[in-house]
Amino acid sequence: MSMHAKARPLFDPPIVRRAVFEAFLKLDPRHQLRNPVMFVVLVCSVLTTVLGVQALGGHGEAPAGFVLAVSIWLWFTVLFANFAEAMAEGRGKAQADALRRARSDVMAKVLSDPADHLSISVMPAHALHKGLVVFVKAGDLVPCDGEVIEGVASVDESAITGESAPVIRESGGDRSAVTGGTRVLSDWIVVRVTADPGQTFLDRMIAMVEGAKRQKTPNEIALAILLAALTIVFLLATTTLLPYSAYAVKATGAGTPITITVCCALLVCLIPTTIGGLLSAIGIAGMDRMTQANVVAMSGRAVEAAGDVDVLLLDKTGTITLGNRQATAFLPAPGVPESRLADAAQLASLADETP
Repeated sequence: MSMHAKARPLFDPPIVRRAVFEAFLKLDPRHQLRNPVMFVVLVCSVLTTVLGVQALGGHGEAPAGFVLAVSIWLWFTVLFANFAEAMAEGRGKAQADALRRARSDVMAKVLSDPADHLSISVMPAHALHKGLVVFVKAGDLVPCDGEVIEGVASVDESAITGESAPVIRESGGDRSAVTGGTRVLSDWIVVRVTADPGQTFLDRMIAMVEGAKRQKTPNEIALAILLAALTIVFLLATTTLLPYSAYAVKATGAGTPITITVCCALLVCLIPTTIGGLLSAIGIAGMDRMTQANVVAMSGRAVEAAGDVDVLLLDKTGTITLGNRQATAFLPAPGVPESRLADAAQLASLADETP
């Protein structure tokens, strides 16, 4: 993610078009069944639509205009909830698609013999698997997560970490790991691939950015259980109105029984439709907002915690802080002059910007 990434407008036309299409696809009962509240609204929408068609044929329990008006509002409620969820998912999918395109355009130079830098065969980065060895030179993108086994190079990791200063990656030690999607600025390195397709850092980032596969937080799970319980309670309360109404009319000999259409409308008004319809969209939108700020949330719980954060300070050792390491004494091995040890220590620190 670039630190200078341009924020997408709220109603980006491609995202809106995709969201409108997916709002109708999400009417699939198998999808709606995951959300009991909206599933009840969907059932009421279908039921009132059938009653409206009967009313048009002259056999309705209420005027056709009234029944169809209620049906239209119920369908609008379901589609609006689907549209809100699809919009939140669409913004994440748009960013994920951009990451996928960047990854699919990278061609890796695979070495059949790691010792022979001329034994190169080219293959797409997404086809790399663990154990292959690739050659990366200045100006190339690192095709996959891996470990440097030969060479030393300056690598720009700003696309992943946001750190503007390039870092040194070399074989051996604790600076040998490289991440797919970073760019080599100078020299060359030979990298052994350490991740299979679908398990790289970029793949995990795409999955998190999409947000659709994120795990629900404990608060979301508890709220979903509460909404389901309230829906069952109000469903039982509403369904008892119809026989009570019929009994009251028969006992008093006056009035008319309540209609099924009115029961459906009352049920949708009583159950927590708004919370149930927008709960998933809120969670996905939270991850998208953090992504726009170049912060990748590892879980939904992190998104909830971020709601209480006013200032986020990211500190990378050597960037904001300064490691003033100083030698207090030199303890040479037997037969080694102290001056030679001091010279070796100085030479070993030349590659480090901190003293």
